[in-house]
Amino acid sequence: MGRGRGLGPTPPHVALRTVISECTCLRRAPLTSLPTMDPAQAADVSGAVAEKMLLYRKDESGWKTCRSGKGVTISWRPSTEFPGNLYKGEGIINGIPEEVWKFLAPADNGLRAKWDDNVKEFQVLELIKDDLFITRTITPSAAMKLISPRDFVDLVLVKKYDDGTITSNATNVDYPSCPPQSGYVRGFNHPCGCFCEPVPGEPNKTHVVSFFQTDLSGYLPQNVVNSFFPHSMAEFYNNLQKAVNKLQE
Repeated sequence: MGRGRGLGPTPPHVALRTVISECTCLRRAPLTSLPTMDPAQAADVSGAVAEKMLLYRKDESGWKTCRSGKGVTISWRPSTEFPGNLYKGEGIINGIPEEVWKFLAPADNGLRAKWDDNVKEFQVLELIKDDLFITRTITPSAAMKLISPRDFVDLVLVKKYDDGTITSNATNVDYPSCPPQSGYVRGFNHPCGCFCEPVPGEPNKTHVVSFFQTDLSGYLPQNVVNSFFPHSMAEFYNNLQKAVNKLQE
């Protein structure tokens, strides 16, 4: 993933080569190693991720808007975690935080895969504590199939704050029980998360702030990567609102 520099249209022969090589590439990235899933170590790692999410949330410096419309703003700045970008999404969802959270909560057979076009399947591989999980997310092909199906294995912490904010805080982990599998390119989520914040004076609305810094791995044209994240994040908010609306009907 690059620093926001478009490289122009992808030639057809490059696109074809991308699809072929994507299916055979399983490049690994540096991982947080938790081979025994020790609860104390998992708590330490996830707690550090939650602190990092708070820093991202409070730090307004360096963000550049790359997409805006329909009440949603997507911004980016260079990541300090890997040679790519950190993306931030912001939008107001009509619904109380507890309702909105139901559609984001990490759960087997949960609601996420039913409304989020970028999530084909979501699995809880291990429940470490009531608020701490090892998960596997499977994503479908995207960008006219230039991006082949992927999977991501993460340590996820759900954390609630005194002001009513509910958050997810995640990062990739090496989980030997779930190695890279045929048919999926293993991607890597660097510290990422989502905030469901109450809106002062408007109890029936939720301010949703999301952070993503994902290494998709594989051989992808940089302009495909640069256009994919802003578009997919904007659709995330649009589809989330539609899902919440159906609950309220």
